[in-house]
Amino acid sequence: MFSKILIVEDIDSISLGVTTLLHANFNASIHSSKYCDEALLKLKKAYNENDPFDLVVTDLSFQDSNRETKISTGEDLIYQIKKEQPFIRVIAYSVDDKPFRIKSLFDTYRVDGFVAKGRESVTELIEAVNHIYNTGEKYISPHLTYILKDFSHRIDEDDIELLVCLSKGMTQAEISDTFRNQLKKTSSTSSIEKRLNKLKMNFKAHNTIHLISIAKDMGLI
Repeated sequence: MFSKILIVEDIDSISLGVTTLLHANFNASIHSSKYCDEALLKLKKAYNENDPFDLVVTDLSFQDSNRETKISTGEDLIYQIKKEQPFIRVIAYSVDDKPFRIKSLFDTYRVDGFVAKGRESVTELIEAVNHIYNTGEKYISPHLTYILKDFSHRIDEDDIELLVCLSKGMTQAEISDTFRNQLKKTSSTSSIEKRLNKLKMNFKAHNTIHLISIAKDMGLI
Protein backbone atom coordinates (compact mmCIF):
# COMPACT_ATOMS: atom_id res chain seq x y z
CA MET A 1 0.00 0.00 0.00
CA PHE A 2 1.04 3.63 -0.40
CA SER A 3 3.40 4.49 2.42
CA LYS A 4 3.68 8.29 2.22
CA ILE A 5 0.77 10.51 1.24
CA LEU A 6 0.53 14.29 0.79
CA ILE A 7 -2.81 16.09 1.00
CA VAL A 8 -2.97 19.50 -0.69
CA GLU A 9 -6.07 21.32 0.54
CA ASP A 10 -6.52 24.88 1.85
CA ILE A 11 -9.75 24.32 3.80
CA ASP A 12 -8.75 23.16 7.29
CA SER A 13 -11.88 21.13 7.98
CA ILE A 14 -11.59 19.20 4.72
CA SER A 15 -7.85 18.63 5.15
CA LEU A 16 -8.39 17.35 8.69
CA GLY A 17 -11.22 15.10 7.58
CA VAL A 18 -9.20 13.54 4.77
CA THR A 19 -6.16 13.13 7.03
CA THR A 20 -8.23 11.40 9.71
CA LEU A 21 -9.86 9.17 7.10
CA LEU A 22 -6.57 8.06 5.58
CA HIS A 23 -5.01 7.44 8.98
CA ALA A 24 -7.96 5.25 9.94
CA ASN A 25 -7.77 3.13 6.80
CA PHE A 26 -4.12 2.98 5.82
CA ASN A 27 -0.83 2.43 7.60
CA ALA A 28 0.83 5.39 5.92
CA SER A 29 2.67 8.56 6.80
CA ILE A 30 0.18 11.38 6.09
CA HIS A 31 1.29 14.98 5.48
CA SER A 32 -0.61 18.08 4.38
CA SER A 33 -0.12 21.48 2.81
CA LYS A 34 -2.38 24.47 2.17
CA TYR A 35 -0.32 25.88 -0.70
CA CYS A 36 0.73 24.40 -4.04
CA ASP A 37 4.23 25.94 -3.90
CA GLU A 38 4.77 24.55 -0.42
CA ALA A 39 3.48 21.15 -1.51
CA LEU A 40 5.93 20.98 -4.41
CA LEU A 41 8.82 21.91 -2.09
CA LYS A 42 7.83 19.12 0.29
CA LEU A 43 7.76 16.65 -2.58
CA LYS A 44 11.20 17.75 -3.79
CA LYS A 45 12.69 17.67 -0.29
CA ALA A 46 11.36 14.17 0.37
CA TYR A 47 12.73 12.94 -2.95
CA ASN A 48 16.17 14.44 -2.33
CA GLU A 49 16.23 12.77 1.09
CA ASN A 50 15.43 9.38 -0.50
CA ASP A 51 12.08 9.26 1.28
CA PRO A 52 9.67 10.22 -1.54
CA PHE A 53 5.93 10.51 -1.44
CA ASP A 54 4.06 7.95 -3.51
CA LEU A 55 0.57 9.49 -3.49
CA VAL A 56 -0.79 13.05 -3.65
CA VAL A 57 -4.44 13.97 -3.07
CA THR A 58 -5.03 17.54 -4.21
CA ASP A 59 -7.85 20.00 -4.66
CA LEU A 60 -7.95 21.99 -7.91
CA SER A 61 -8.98 25.45 -6.69
CA PHE A 62 -7.29 27.41 -3.92
CA GLN A 63 -8.31 30.68 -2.31
CA ASP A 64 -6.20 33.76 -2.93
CA SER A 65 -3.75 34.53 -0.14
CA ASN A 66 -1.45 37.40 0.72
CA ARG A 67 1.65 35.31 0.09
CA GLU A 68 3.29 35.38 -3.34
CA THR A 69 2.85 32.11 -5.22
CA LYS A 70 4.14 30.70 -8.49
CA ILE A 71 1.70 27.79 -8.59
CA SER A 72 -1.89 28.70 -7.81
CA THR A 73 -4.02 25.87 -9.24
CA GLY A 74 -4.20 22.15 -8.78
CA GLU A 75 -3.65 21.59 -12.49
CA ASP A 76 -0.36 23.49 -12.38
CA LEU A 77 0.74 21.50 -9.34
CA ILE A 78 -0.20 18.19 -10.99
CA TYR A 79 1.73 19.20 -14.11
CA GLN A 80 4.88 19.86 -12.09
CA ILE A 81 4.51 16.64 -10.11
CA LYS A 82 4.12 14.49 -13.21
CA LYS A 83 6.99 16.32 -14.88
CA GLU A 84 9.46 15.99 -12.01
CA GLN A 85 8.35 12.79 -10.25
CA PRO A 86 6.13 10.85 -12.68
CA PHE A 87 6.08 7.80 -10.41
CA ILE A 88 3.89 9.66 -7.89
CA ARG A 89 0.21 8.77 -8.17
CA VAL A 90 -2.14 11.78 -8.09
CA ILE A 91 -5.82 11.91 -7.17
CA ALA A 92 -7.71 15.15 -7.88
CA TYR A 93 -10.30 15.76 -5.15
CA SER A 94 -12.57 18.59 -6.20
CA VAL A 95 -16.11 19.93 -6.22
CA ASP A 96 -15.63 21.05 -9.84
CA ASP A 97 -17.11 18.24 -11.93
CA LYS A 98 -17.27 19.92 -15.34
CA PRO A 99 -16.77 17.16 -17.95
CA PHE A 100 -14.25 19.06 -20.08
CA ARG A 101 -12.08 19.90 -17.08
CA ILE A 102 -12.13 16.32 -15.80
CA LYS A 103 -11.34 14.93 -19.26
CA SER A 104 -8.41 17.33 -19.47
CA LEU A 105 -7.12 16.15 -16.08
CA PHE A 106 -6.83 12.59 -17.40
CA ASP A 107 -5.72 13.34 -20.97
CA THR A 108 -3.45 16.33 -20.46
CA TYR A 109 -2.34 16.24 -16.83
CA ARG A 110 -2.31 12.42 -16.51
CA VAL A 111 -3.99 12.19 -13.10
CA ASP A 112 -4.55 8.71 -11.73
CA GLY A 113 -7.93 9.45 -10.26
CA PHE A 114 -10.70 11.99 -9.80
CA VAL A 115 -13.04 12.00 -6.80
CA ALA A 116 -15.88 14.52 -6.73
CA LYS A 117 -16.38 16.13 -3.34
CA GLY A 118 -19.85 15.40 -2.04
CA ARG A 119 -21.91 13.23 0.27
CA GLU A 120 -20.22 9.97 -0.74
CA SER A 121 -16.76 11.40 -1.37
CA VAL A 122 -15.24 9.98 1.84
CA THR A 123 -16.08 6.43 0.82
CA GLU A 124 -15.06 7.08 -2.78
CA LEU A 125 -11.67 8.46 -1.77
CA ILE A 126 -10.83 5.28 0.12
CA GLU A 127 -12.08 3.24 -2.83
CA ALA A 128 -9.96 5.32 -5.20
CA VAL A 129 -6.77 4.82 -3.19
CA ASN A 130 -7.32 1.05 -3.00
CA HIS A 131 -8.29 0.79 -6.66
CA ILE A 132 -5.28 2.71 -7.95
CA TYR A 133 -2.83 0.82 -5.75
CA ASN A 134 -4.24 -2.66 -6.33
CA THR A 135 -5.01 -2.46 -10.05
CA GLY A 136 -2.77 0.32 -11.34
CA GLU A 137 -5.77 1.61 -13.28
CA LYS A 138 -7.42 5.02 -13.33
CA TYR A 139 -10.30 5.82 -10.99
CA ILE A 140 -13.17 8.26 -11.40
CA SER A 141 -16.26 8.77 -9.23
CA PRO A 142 -18.92 6.29 -10.44
CA HIS A 143 -21.46 8.92 -11.47
CA LEU A 144 -18.85 10.52 -13.75
CA THR A 145 -17.62 7.44 -15.60
CA TYR A 146 -19.51 8.50 -18.72
CA ILE A 147 -16.99 11.31 -19.17
CA LEU A 148 -14.16 8.89 -19.93
CA LYS A 149 -16.27 6.31 -21.77
CA ASP A 150 -18.66 8.36 -23.86
CA PHE A 151 -17.09 11.79 -24.18
CA SER A 152 -16.61 11.39 -27.92
CA HIS A 153 -16.84 15.03 -28.96
CA ARG A 154 -13.22 15.90 -29.56
CA ILE A 155 -12.91 19.58 -28.76
CA ASP A 156 -9.98 21.78 -27.88
CA GLU A 157 -9.39 24.99 -25.94
CA ASP A 158 -10.20 27.14 -28.99
CA ASP A 159 -13.57 25.39 -29.30
CA ILE A 160 -14.29 26.16 -25.65
CA GLU A 161 -13.32 29.81 -26.11
CA LEU A 162 -15.51 30.02 -29.20
CA LEU A 163 -18.45 28.68 -27.19
CA VAL A 164 -17.77 31.19 -24.42
CA CYS A 165 -17.66 34.06 -26.91
CA LEU A 166 -20.92 32.94 -28.48
CA SER A 167 -22.56 32.70 -25.05
CA LYS A 168 -21.62 36.37 -24.54
CA GLY A 169 -23.48 37.33 -27.71
CA MET A 170 -20.39 38.06 -29.82
CA THR A 171 -20.70 37.90 -33.61
CA GLN A 172 -18.41 35.73 -35.74
CA ALA A 173 -16.60 38.87 -36.90
CA GLU A 174 -15.99 39.96 -33.30
CA ILE A 175 -14.77 36.48 -32.39
CA SER A 176 -12.46 36.55 -35.41
CA ASP A 177 -10.94 39.84 -34.20
CA THR A 178 -10.53 38.41 -30.70
CA PHE A 179 -8.80 35.28 -31.97
CA ARG A 180 -6.59 37.34 -34.28
CA ASN A 181 -5.47 39.54 -31.37
CA GLN A 182 -4.61 36.35 -29.46
CA LEU A 183 -2.54 35.19 -32.45
CA LYS A 184 -4.59 32.04 -32.92
CA LYS A 185 -4.01 30.12 -36.14
CA THR A 186 -7.71 29.78 -36.94
CA SER A 187 -8.80 33.40 -36.64
CA SER A 188 -10.42 34.18 -40.00
CA THR A 189 -14.18 34.45 -40.20
CA SER A 190 -14.28 31.44 -42.53
CA SER A 191 -12.27 29.39 -40.00
CA ILE A 192 -14.61 30.49 -37.21
CA GLU A 193 -17.62 29.48 -39.30
CA LYS A 194 -16.11 26.05 -40.08
CA ARG A 195 -15.31 25.46 -36.41
CA LEU A 196 -18.84 26.49 -35.44
CA ASN A 197 -20.41 24.17 -38.01
CA LYS A 198 -18.22 21.30 -36.75
CA LEU A 199 -19.39 21.90 -33.20
CA LYS A 200 -23.05 21.98 -34.27
CA MET A 201 -22.59 18.69 -36.10
CA ASN A 202 -20.71 17.01 -33.24
CA PHE A 203 -23.29 18.04 -30.65
CA LYS A 204 -26.25 17.58 -33.01
CA ALA A 205 -27.30 21.18 -32.35
CA HIS A 206 -30.05 22.70 -34.50
CA ASN A 207 -28.64 26.22 -34.24
CA THR A 208 -26.18 28.34 -32.25
CA ILE A 209 -28.60 28.91 -29.35
CA HIS A 210 -29.17 25.16 -29.10
CA LEU A 211 -25.39 24.59 -29.19
CA ILE A 212 -24.80 26.99 -26.29
CA SER A 213 -27.56 25.32 -24.31
CA ILE A 214 -25.99 21.88 -24.83
CA ALA A 215 -22.53 23.18 -23.92
CA LYS A 216 -23.87 24.67 -20.67
CA ASP A 217 -25.73 21.46 -19.79
CA MET A 218 -22.50 19.48 -20.26
CA GLY A 219 -20.55 21.90 -18.09
CA LEU A 220 -18.25 22.96 -20.90
CA ILE A 221 -18.89 26.67 -20.28
